[in-house]
Amino acid sequence: MSEDCSSNGCHLILGGCGFIGRHVALKLARLGHSVILADRSAPKCDFPDDVRARITWTRFDMAETDLESLIAGATAIHHYAWSTIPVTANADPSGDLTANVVPTLALLEAIKRSANRPRFIFVSSGGTVYGKLRHVPVDEDHPLAPLTAYGASKAAVELYLNHYRAVHGLDCRVARLANPYGAGQDLARGQGAATTFLHRALTGRSIDIWGDGEVVRDYIHISDAAAGLVAIACAPRTDGPWIFNIASGQGVSLNGIVAVLEARIGRTLEVRREAGRPFDVPISVLDVTLARTVLGWSPRLSFQEGMARTLQDLEQGAVISVLD
Repeated sequence: MSEDCSSNGCHLILGGCGFIGRHVALKLARLGHSVILADRSAPKCDFPDDVRARITWTRFDMAETDLESLIAGATAIHHYAWSTIPVTANADPSGDLTANVVPTLALLEAIKRSANRPRFIFVSSGGTVYGKLRHVPVDEDHPLAPLTAYGASKAAVELYLNHYRAVHGLDCRVARLANPYGAGQDLARGQGAATTFLHRALTGRSIDIWGDGEVVRDYIHISDAAAGLVAIACAPRTDGPWIFNIASGQGVSLNGIVAVLEARIGRTLEVRREAGRPFDVPISVLDVTLARTVLGWSPRLSFQEGMARTLQDLEQGAVISVLD
């Protein structure tokens, strides 16, 4: 499927100054698009000279911003603004619902009322919405059966998007994203084992692992994740698939991450093991055949290559890492 985003399109990225948003912004800008980063604070990084003029920032708070004014003129809206992670959502499911699902519905209502009706790209969670997998790797037709409140709220938004597509004709698209890692990931959020393990290894701290370390996840380098999200955003509108797994298609255990790091860094790492968590499914690996077939997108980096790239970026202090 060829790209359908004209170079004069305007992409509005909610949560655009975060880990995913700034990588997607750079790729879009290099394709010639204008990009508006909507976030609570300005980006803490400088974009390269060749794209800086195409990327602007506007202050945004999901619960307070005038949505009609915000989305006016946008040809595509990327929704990456999500205030919880699995642990915090589990601790306060009603707060997660109020902070994330309800404002997303308000945004969809604003899009429905708008004159231009921009396409809407939502980043869901490929690692949580499926729950315990019936088969591996998991394709997009697998039933949604999340075990976490985080996964339940992501799945709820997907169901609402189906409603707005079917009843109101909105162009909604979903990326079920695996576990992204790479330069500039916010380590304070406690999300992203690959980058967190690497950072702790480089700073001489112990690595915490819940359970026996054989929990398997699908980790995707941020450059590949950004390319997949841009492919979804720029695909022509069709009556065909609109939900895509964006992942590496390969599984790595927590113990496997440690082994890769030890081989790369050249020393044994200190690992502290804690009791297993009930919401951690044993394995989650996503099938990316649909994205490859329909979007023409495939991940480029293996886990070993992605970790080598991340190590290099961390050593250089880079917060953006996008392959040309």
